[in-house]
Amino acid sequence: MKHLVLAFLAFALPAAAITPQAEEFIEVMKKLEPVQCEKRQLRRQIALAHAEQRAGDAKELQERFAKLNRDPATTKLEKRLAELEKKISRSDSKDMEAISFQHRQAFYRCE
Repeated sequence: MKHLVLAFLAFALPAAAITPQAEEFIEVMKKLEPVQCEKRQLRRQIALAHAEQRAGDAKELQERFAKLNRDPATTKLEKRLAELEKKISRSDSKDMEAISFQHRQAFYRCE
């Protein structure tokens, strides 16, 4: 039980110590996660189609990728993410640790 409480505190305390910009950054990342995951999978499929010389498949996949990029809601969130990234101080290690942790978690959820 003692170890469980310590583990909880180890993960909960750093999250509470991050700046509001980092919190918003993480929230926007979570909203974008399904689209980013789909884009990552499409990039892989496009590369594989090119490697296997399946031009028709590659073109279709590229069109799907372009459609995702044209989505206004996604574009708005990606712009906000870029704005927040500029505001987040690279010297604040707690912010960067929390953001890095969320990036890793999203990457493995996508696989």
